[in-house]
Amino acid sequence: MVFFSYQKFLYSLLTNCCFCIYCIYTVDAGSDDVRLFIDNRSNAPIYDQIYSQIKSQIISGELKENESLPSIRNLAKDLRISVITTKRAYDELEKDGFIYTIASKGCFVAKKNTALLREESLKKIEEHMDAVAVLAKHCGLKRDDIIEMLQLIMEE
Repeated sequence: MVFFSYQKFLYSLLTNCCFCIYCIYTVDAGSDDVRLFIDNRSNAPIYDQIYSQIKSQIISGELKENESLPSIRNLAKDLRISVITTKRAYDELEKDGFIYTIASKGCFVAKKNTALLREESLKKIEEHMDAVAVLAKHCGLKRDDIIEMLQLIMEE
């Protein structure tokens, strides 16, 4: 069963009382649902919003291995966007190993690639460490001070 609705929210009085339309797409996929929130006023392209949200649901476990995803055409129709846009999002997900496609059957959630997930986590850690290094420099902290702080945090 597919549920689709538009909801209008007042974006802000500061933006001249403009409304932002969020497309909310929910598809019954077994015991779980795929929920996509498309912000038409976002700077992020729509395909990237779809990609990011499905990827996040896969990583969090909301979408299980071998669970079917909405068809490219149905998703495009329900979101009232181009098939090319949804295809691009699915192609990116498949390229990155999050989904797989079976001809004439559709797209499904792939087995979690633990190496890929580890690599993404390492990337996030590096980004946080870069931020720590910048803050430490501004505070005049030395390398040993940062190492000591990290050791204390990891002992907790």
